[in-house]
Amino acid sequence: MSSRSFVICDREEGYAAAFAMFLMKKKEFAFQVQVCNGLSQVQAILQEHPIDVLLIGGNYPINERKGLRAGNVFVLSESGNAETNPDETAVFKYQSGEVLLSEIICKCSQKNEAEDMYFRGVKTKNFKIIGIFSPVHRSGKTSYGLRLGQELAASENVLYLNMEIYGGIGGHFPKEGHTLADALYYSRQENRNLGVILSTLVEHMGVLDYLLPVRVSEDIRMVTLEEWVSLLRQIEEQSIYDVLILDLDEGLRDVYGLLRVCTEIFVPVVKDSLATAKLMQLEDELHLLGFNDVKKKMVKKELIP
Repeated sequence: MSSRSFVICDREEGYAAAFAMFLMKKKEFAFQVQVCNGLSQVQAILQEHPIDVLLIGGNYPINERKGLRAGNVFVLSESGNAETNPDETAVFKYQSGEVLLSEIICKCSQKNEAEDMYFRGVKTKNFKIIGIFSPVHRSGKTSYGLRLGQELAASENVLYLNMEIYGGIGGHFPKEGHTLADALYYSRQENRNLGVILSTLVEHMGVLDYLLPVRVSEDIRMVTLEEWVSLLRQIEEQSIYDVLILDLDEGLRDVYGLLRVCTEIFVPVVKDSLATAKLMQLEDELHLLGFNDVKKKMVKKELIP
């Protein structure tokens, strides 16, 4: 699929350049991003090829913007109440790039055009779901999962999902930002453009992409296995990711069913008698409940306490 044209035109050149740089870091979008410093440049581009998305400063007069025939026109408003033509949509200029891009995607979704903005690379490798799980608390499970994710992300597209009841948001993870609860919300919607929306939700830890843990434990306690599987399959089918790392919590509903979905399971444990006893009880329970397939996939990773 050829790249779609995304043009940014604003008298504040630093703003236009910064947002263009933000967009070009979004490797999953099929954009050819161009920055203009005047309406004459926009008109020149239109003479060469169509513009799919035009983001234009609200300080350009409304009558001058009227002749710009782009597929989707978004007017950057400094107050939130910019005067617009019938084919324009006002968006607040001074908000985060992630939120602004999310608004653009949602508007294009209403016209069934958001999917065309998203590039699906051919996945040459088998999709992997790696579960990180341990019945031993304070075993370094989260640190291990993040470290593993960063190592794998050096050569693959990796997404880390912290699925703990209390994942440490506002402490171990940043307080502000979209969370796993937001991804669950979008996965339940009928249009299900999760692959596009996901890129506006993720945070970055070096080369590793991740979603913040949920803020409220009830947002994750009652999620059904079917809802989890639907989310994971949508990520597999619609996103750029080759590897998912699930940092799982024993308090999750149907956690053994989630482990069954994983292609690999790593169990970080500290080497002491109590940890060994807890792991033995887990293995016995998996056998008694008919999850021997899960037990066979488990690989112990001994960590220094």
